[in-house]
Amino acid sequence: MAHNVEIPAPDYVLPDGYELLYSGKVRDLWSTPAGQVLFVASDRISAYDYVLSTPIPDKGKILTAVSVWWFERLADVVPNHMVSLDVPDEVAGRAMICKRLDMLPVECVARGYLTGSGLADYRRTGEVCGVELPLGLGDGARLPEPIFTPATKAAVGDHDENIDFDAVASAVGEVAANELRRLTLDVYTKAEGIARSRGLILADTKFEFGRAAAESDQLILADEVLTPDSSRWWPIEAYAPGRPQQSFDKQFVRDWLTSPESGWDKASGTQPPPLPEDVVERTRAKYIEAYERLTGQTWQ
Repeated sequence: MAHNVEIPAPDYVLPDGYELLYSGKVRDLWSTPAGQVLFVASDRISAYDYVLSTPIPDKGKILTAVSVWWFERLADVVPNHMVSLDVPDEVAGRAMICKRLDMLPVECVARGYLTGSGLADYRRTGEVCGVELPLGLGDGARLPEPIFTPATKAAVGDHDENIDFDAVASAVGEVAANELRRLTLDVYTKAEGIARSRGLILADTKFEFGRAAAESDQLILADEVLTPDSSRWWPIEAYAPGRPQQSFDKQFVRDWLTSPESGWDKASGTQPPPLPEDVVERTRAKYIEAYERLTGQTWQ
């Protein structure tokens, strides 16, 4: 069931000529004076389809840096929407100038491992998004090969819903659906290999694609890419199938919210409480560790 989500106003003011197009749970999109899109990653954090009142310091900058790092390494697989990092000082480090795209209404999810909503679907039906899987797989199991498991793009406050390939074809056409599946799995496969060489498992991830114009057939990788917000990253040294894995993401936030300490019931329909300082610090540290392990660079 959908619920009302409070989206805070941007915590910055841009120069004249920039027009706010959209504020989502964790990012803002602006029209630039040149007719492009300024893509701003905020420090907001969401959990259980709510935007929390407590930001995670530097989160927007970390996610932007991770996306830029990946865009550079995936350019030979698929073009992307990033044009430049020459952005207003007010959002320096956490924003990109991007192409204006017509976005396709599909979340393109690749899974190399079974967990999350995929695991729930598998336990219920033996399939994930219409893809039949072997019997006897447990939480965290590596799949025989990566699979394309798309989802709807839900409205703010609602859940994405897993769908099968036929539903994608109905939404965007058979040709585009096949290309979305191919690109999603190609990008996942390359990224998974790069990450593995750095001691990380890319369990699953989601991508968004668009077209530069309605009449163009070329698909362009957009949004953020392969960040701890859009992907499950597991350290190889701690990987042990059959149980939930250690991860580089906002799991500390989810765990605290569902603990007795928070006093919050996620079925209540009420806004979650503010995060305590130690949860904020540990979550920020996980984002930084993901960045440093991937890139080999020290976060400044």
